[in-house]
Amino acid sequence: MKYFKKKSLKWRINLSKIILLVLICCFYLLPLPGAAQEQFQPLFQSNIAAVTLDGRAIFKVAGAENLTAQERAEMISTKLQEAATSTQPVEVKVKPINQQPTLWLNNSYLLTVTEGDTQSQNIPEDHAQILRSNIQVSIDQARKERSGNFIKKAVVNSFLVLCLGVLLHWGLGKFLHPYLRRLFGFLADHSPGFNPINNQQNYLELFLTITLKSIKLGLWIGIIIYITNQFPFTRILSYQLTNTLISTLTSKLITINKSSYSIPDLLILILLVWGLIVSAKVITDILQSRVLNATRISRGSQEVVSVIFRYGFISLGTLVLLQVWGLDLSSLTILASALSVGIGFGFQDIAKNFGSGLVLLFEQPIQIGDFIQVGDYMGTVERVGARSTVIKTLDQVSIIVPNSRFLESELTNWHHDDPVSGVRLAIGVAYSSSVEIVKDLLLIAAEENSEVLSIPNPQVLFKGFGDNSLNFELRVWTSKPCRQFLIKSDLYFKIEALFRQYKIEIPFPQRDVNFRGTLPLELSADLQNIIKKIAQNNDQSPQNLENSGEEDSNA
Repeated sequence: MKYFKKKSLKWRINLSKIILLVLICCFYLLPLPGAAQEQFQPLFQSNIAAVTLDGRAIFKVAGAENLTAQERAEMISTKLQEAATSTQPVEVKVKPINQQPTLWLNNSYLLTVTEGDTQSQNIPEDHAQILRSNIQVSIDQARKERSGNFIKKAVVNSFLVLCLGVLLHWGLGKFLHPYLRRLFGFLADHSPGFNPINNQQNYLELFLTITLKSIKLGLWIGIIIYITNQFPFTRILSYQLTNTLISTLTSKLITINKSSYSIPDLLILILLVWGLIVSAKVITDILQSRVLNATRISRGSQEVVSVIFRYGFISLGTLVLLQVWGLDLSSLTILASALSVGIGFGFQDIAKNFGSGLVLLFEQPIQIGDFIQVGDYMGTVERVGARSTVIKTLDQVSIIVPNSRFLESELTNWHHDDPVSGVRLAIGVAYSSSVEIVKDLLLIAAEENSEVLSIPNPQVLFKGFGDNSLNFELRVWTSKPCRQFLIKSDLYFKIEALFRQYKIEIPFPQRDVNFRGTLPLELSADLQNIIKKIAQNNDQSPQNLENSGEEDSNA
């Protein structure tokens, strides 16, 4: 049953990846700016404008005569605002003038209803009656919201909503956060590719934090919007702020090849590029896990194919995306020239590392799983990227090394061509030891180690006569160069035990001191006098101490 559960869960994860890929592809097929740029530009702009009262949109008007829609809407909104704040009764009337319906506030002219105001939905006369009713209701509502009873009720409601928001904020941190942690932890534990030792655990914690903070932020934004809508003056400020923000976002920011682009246009482009990168990663993972693994090629070759396919897919997709977006690729020559200058000055290291990464991928002096040493770093290659290579040291520390380091300095690769590598141990024994016994003991220690290869055979070399010892060297070979230090340690432990068992001495450093002249030594007269004085002082010092002790006792 566990097997089928794992297979089912793995199938669901792969299915979710495929669905994500299909959604991204469908998103690409939507009409894009450039080919359909006019479809996006009027996203927040139009030839009509909203007439507002206390921050509420009542109806919309079009431009008329020498006034734009926005100017006409502002004039009507100002008159309505004055009528709402006045203490006189207001009656909205419809009067036909020059065969056109007009709206009046008491005896003050408000507007003339035109064909553009109806938006081809009603005839002007019927639309004027609808506007009269809406304006009358809006003015009565505005005056009601300025009464003392309504303001007191709004203050109480706002306070209750604020307290409820504080309670929900506390509850989200108290209950929702542990629930999300358990939920994501369960999904991570049942994910076949999840490794808590790597940075995936940190990414999971980051995603959990962002999700919780986003929910809290949405909660407080909703509370602020609710409270500001309770009072007319705050609603007006909120409406003005929203209009200013929308006009800022929809204004043209940059112009490329006679085409202007706003902030939403750039955000859509960034979103599409991000979708392209995500889809490239999903397709590459599927290619590596489903196709390349089935071919049984080496991990290094799989990495080469995956990297080339991924960056090629991103590059080609970006060019197609920019062209569909409406950018003339010929106009990008200036950008390419500027980029080349930037590479020549500020990005030359990045370009150098990227070029070195391509050389490493094609030439393959190192592959994933190789045990290497470059400079002061020694470890196993975990990943060969386009810009850098990750090496995991013997202390399980990941070192990120720029790819140019592998081509500029000497590189030691114990796995290159043949993973079999030699291990050398230097041993010194006393001169009284039998060299034949020492040789046999060293070979016994090598043969009893399971990680030492029998072919090539272990060798013992007599290196020479040292100052204090007979020097030997034990040479063994292993197919696990990453464990060479542990193999050395095990061999030294075994050699020490065998030497102790067979009474083989490991000598200490010795030095012979030679004196010139005859014995006894002849000293000069001055040196003899100095020695006598020192001896006399040493003889007198105990007496002085005894005398001082007697004086202290008498006292």
